[in-house]
Amino acid sequence: MRASPDDRLTIGEIIRRTGVSASALHFYERKGLIFSERGSGNQRIFSRHMLRRISLIIVAKRLHIPLSDVADVFATLPADRAPTHEDWQRVSRVWKKQLEERRRAIESLEHELTGCIGCGCLSMKACLLLNPDDALRGHGPGPVRLQESSGSPSRRPLGPSAR
Repeated sequence: MRASPDDRLTIGEIIRRTGVSASALHFYERKGLIFSERGSGNQRIFSRHMLRRISLIIVAKRLHIPLSDVADVFATLPADRAPTHEDWQRVSRVWKKQLEERRRAIESLEHELTGCIGCGCLSMKACLLLNPDDALRGHGPGPVRLQESSGSPSRRPLGPSAR
């Protein structure tokens, strides 16, 4: 007999197939990421297509995609039937865009950090060239120039080219 996305699986079968604990499944269900019904004996029964949702939650966690972002994307998927190929492609495009933005931010940070560490200015001599008279002190705490390059909306560019 061929498996259908609408086949029903017990929570035990879901646990065996995904490796996710029952408590995590309950948590995901409370967050609206997955759905179940109650079968005979009041046991949770899941549609087979929930396996894909759970798998994507696992992948999202590995990629450090917050569960709130997963919930936002899953909210666009049907809960009462298996999502179509087009539904999953749409989800994939959203996450691909987010990951590309992250990659660019990390590359920018890497470039800034390499330049900063690479200058060897333990005496802060070179930093006097980039931040004379500690002019950035009034623009907030922490590494202001690095935070600006990460796209923080509350800060305006203050690097040497902005002077």
